[in-house]
Amino acid sequence: MSVLVNVEQVEKTFGLPGGQEYLALKGIDLQIHRGEFVSLIGHSGCGKSTLLNMVAGLSLPTGGIVALDGHTITAPGPDRMVVFQHYSLLPWLTVRQNVALAVNAVLKNYSQAERQQIIEEHIDLVGLRHAADKPPAQLSGGMKQRVAIARALALRPKVLLLDEPFGALDALTRGNLQEQLMRICEEHQMTTLMVTHDVDEAVLLSDRVVMLTNGPGSRIGNILTIDIPRPRRRLEVVNHPSYYSYRSEIIYFLNQQKRIKQWRARKEAVIARHGLEKINLDIGFVPLTACAPLAVAQEKGFFAKHGLEGVNLVRETSWRGIQDGIHGGYLDAAQMPAGMPVWMSLGGGDNLPQPMVTALTLTRNGNAITLHRRFYEQGIHTLSQLKAYILDSPSRQLTFGVVHPSSMHNLLLRYWLAAGGIHPDRDVVLKTLPPAQMVANLTAGNIDGYCVGEPWNLRAALEGSGFTVATDLEIWLGHPGKVLGVREDWARAYPNTHIALVKALMEACRYCEDPAHHEEIREILSRRAYLSTDKSYIHLGDPHRITCDLDTPMREYAHHQFFLGAGNRPSRTEHLWMMTQMARWGDLPFPRNWVEILERVCQVGVFSTAARELGIDVSYQRQPIQLFDGIPFQGEDPVAYLNSLAIKHDIYMAEVALDRRPVLL
Repeated sequence: MSVLVNVEQVEKTFGLPGGQEYLALKGIDLQIHRGEFVSLIGHSGCGKSTLLNMVAGLSLPTGGIVALDGHTITAPGPDRMVVFQHYSLLPWLTVRQNVALAVNAVLKNYSQAERQQIIEEHIDLVGLRHAADKPPAQLSGGMKQRVAIARALALRPKVLLLDEPFGALDALTRGNLQEQLMRICEEHQMTTLMVTHDVDEAVLLSDRVVMLTNGPGSRIGNILTIDIPRPRRRLEVVNHPSYYSYRSEIIYFLNQQKRIKQWRARKEAVIARHGLEKINLDIGFVPLTACAPLAVAQEKGFFAKHGLEGVNLVRETSWRGIQDGIHGGYLDAAQMPAGMPVWMSLGGGDNLPQPMVTALTLTRNGNAITLHRRFYEQGIHTLSQLKAYILDSPSRQLTFGVVHPSSMHNLLLRYWLAAGGIHPDRDVVLKTLPPAQMVANLTAGNIDGYCVGEPWNLRAALEGSGFTVATDLEIWLGHPGKVLGVREDWARAYPNTHIALVKALMEACRYCEDPAHHEEIREILSRRAYLSTDKSYIHLGDPHRITCDLDTPMREYAHHQFFLGAGNRPSRTEHLWMMTQMARWGDLPFPRNWVEILERVCQVGVFSTAARELGIDVSYQRQPIQLFDGIPFQGEDPVAYLNSLAIKHDIYMAEVALDRRPVLL
């Protein structure tokens, strides 16, 4: 498709009283193709209508160019017709006369008969033949809006511009008009740009959804392509397998923008005290049993004990929220999947490399692989039986949920599948989902299994929707689960604060490991501020006492280790293994300067200082990593190790420059 509308490096500034200015839009680049339906979405004040008005010619950019068919837009014109939220009909004219007024004014070169034919055709197009001679006062809100749409389409515009056209209508009328608009746009291949606040409307109508960040200086934060076949029907499109993924993507973006706005509104100056450079911290976490050290440090006063008097724990729904919070600079620190510091440092997820630091392993183990209950009922209890099932059912690929590409859940699940002869990118589908959505998706049949941390494996077992086929106690006993992560520049700016944070969390880890505190911790985690779930789903215990036992199915669970002294030390060998696995599956190139990266990511010195000041013995003897398949990982020659693997992606290698800095929001 050829480009019809081109928006290139557009800025828009408005004058304010006193000679001041407000920057509404900055650096907007957007191309709209012929016949494409594009929606603009974002919070109020982000410049959606401002951008639409510049395409309409009702407002001109302060900088940059808006062009239609290669010609710069300098004024309104009939080749761009706007339908506003309010109908703008002349109350003394009938439906036919309102449409005719526009047609007769613009299409003067047409004969009277031709103009009349166009008027009647468009009245029929919007289904208003029965009301053609009625004035607006005798029409419903939905009928008035249809008149406005008919009037706009009758001028045969190149672009139809819709500014929240259905916002004032009731749900039923809005739904019917959406169906009619889709039919008209598809039949006439109409190029359309629409402003909306309605996520479902955007997914239903659009080929692409353009998401704008908060103002001032709003920019395009993301563009989502809606790959749902047309024609679409409102009551059927929700059954498309990607519908809720698209919807969740937009909602996630809007929620993140809301969080950023709140963070900016309450952002306080850095407070220094007790010899610490900063005592007011925002620390992110995801509601899992593994967040226990952060919850305990807050509730039992360990943060305050070490001088961190202004800690705010920020509850994120997904690990992507944690990653974006650290990238954006509105989280000081966060509980992270063990692989996330390396992932971010190497530029995972199409981001610029963001050098990260981890000085503490918060948990070990605590993950498991759950399959849908039907597999157990069909006699599929082992990895080899699962492989046989996959080979016998080539027409239907199984789908497994993971929580983030950098998480041990993803890396362990992939390793487990590959060790059994199952290629995780060819023989099955891996889908990224927030942890709390795993059980619901398993129950609904959207996924066939998942690898996630507790309590979501136990919950699936207790509710009868799934069973634990393997815990990480069997795959890799003692693997790192969650770590403390901060940006490298943050660690350099606040070195004493960083040590105090590690000390507070080490004490909390030690508190969590004591069985005498487990009932209290279960009650704390069950609260709304943390997991917000019944404490019967939350279990803490000796990882050597209970492992997965298929003789008593549907009741197994994985176990966390919170405190092991030297076991809380960040291990460069373990992070190197994670780095090899990310390269193994083509997520990241394997860095030639891997030694430098590991030395910068794993801040063993900070950990040792914190442990020494707490009087904790962290003497350490390096051991090779031993996984369930009997293949040890020494870490001496990671490239040879990668080359020795039978199932893998093409391995790429590159030098990674860690000194580039992303632009903070």
